Amino acid sequence: MPEIWAGVDIGKELHHCVVINADGERPLSRRVLNGEAELLELIGGVLAISTDVLWAVDLNHGGAALLIGLFLSHDQPMAYPTGLAVYRASATYKGGEGKTDGKDAFVIADQARMRKDLGLPRPGGEIAVDLRTLTAQSLDVVFDRTRQINRLRTQLKETFRALERSPELVDKGPVMLLTGYQTPAAIRRAGAKRIETWLKNRKVRGAAALAKTAVEAAQAQHTALPGEKPAAAMVARLAKGVMALNEEIAELDALIKARLREHPHAEVIRSLPGMDPRLGAEFIAATGCDMVAFGSADRLAGFAPRPRDSGRVSGNLRRPKRYHRGLLRSMHLSAMVSTTTCPAPKVHYQRKRAEGKGHKQALLALARRRLNVLWAMIRDHDWEVLSRWRGQWRCGVFATTRQPSGDVRFQE
Repeated sequence: MPEIWAGVDIGKELHHCVVINADGERPLSRRVLNGEAELLELIGGVLAISTDVLWAVDLNHGGAALLIGLFLSHDQPMAYPTGLAVYRASATYKGGEGKTDGKDAFVIADQARMRKDLGLPRPGGEIAVDLRTLTAQSLDVVFDRTRQINRLRTQLKETFRALERSPELVDKGPVMLLTGYQTPAAIRRAGAKRIETWLKNRKVRGAAALAKTAVEAAQAQHTALPGEKPAAAMVARLAKGVMALNEEIAELDALIKARLREHPHAEVIRSLPGMDPRLGAEFIAATGCDMVAFGSADRLAGFAPRPRDSGRVSGNLRRPKRYHRGLLRSMHLSAMVSTTTCPAPKVHYQRKRAEGKGHKQALLALARRRLNVLWAMIRDHDWEVLSRWRGQWRCGVFATTRQPSGDVRFQE
């Protein structure tokens, strides 16, 4: 048990650190700039009080990145009470309500002193941190592309509704077409043959069908609408923006795939049906693949429904408010893909639907089951189990059982 606990209330420019001992006394309470020299001075000051210290922070990214990096480089133990937990706990403490009085930092330190179930602020090694950065950037770019495509559709609706309805603007071909032809008159003047040749020169698949669709859409609209000329320029600009974002997404996917290969558990994670490189990277980014830090599959699966029973009401399940969205995304999407590529997940999904569960509930149950399997294999490093599991999963006879201790075991 540590001698002192140091709670740090994270801010953008300033942090507030409060150190407490076993009696709840405060030998140190200090505001410190979020700079390397100032933070090293703070660490030295706390260690001068006692070297047996447990640090606690209420944020695990952003403004806390430098402090967490210094803790890791100096081998300082850390705990992570979430911001929501600190907010709720602070209502039970006396003290000020301002942001500069150190109350939140004291609450963070006291929670670390009393609670033994706090997680780490940043699980995983260097590869997990790299994948966290790459996957976050990739998702941001994907969202940017979606916004860009929505703007493109909005612009087309005002000037060329027939073409906006026809092609799928996520694909390369329709977006490439819009970089060169944006109005019905321009498409009619060019004709299907010339547009087809223009698309083939730019290595667009299905150029003939796309050219035919574009000409048919142009033939359906002969009226030139007001503002067509500036709107065409905007459509071309937006289409080029979508093309650039597609290239950036492809580059990020290549980086993610290359970095994922270096992880020691990459083969185990990728062996799960439906788990492609991006979803596997998101799983590592969310969990760090450190199963010891979670203790059990139940704690790892924070997205599983929780009972909200009260009195005579039972079986009332609700999604928890605190769970990792990235972990839910990776397991939910991989489960959805696995139902179309592997027979065993499909059988499990259909059985849940037959029990009266809806589509989302059945997919969530399948994702929870798959997480049990993945957690056990990563924890045990059992390659023989992995080989047996691959064949059984494909044959649709894989099963797991939960022991009284809470462990997951495999059975024929």
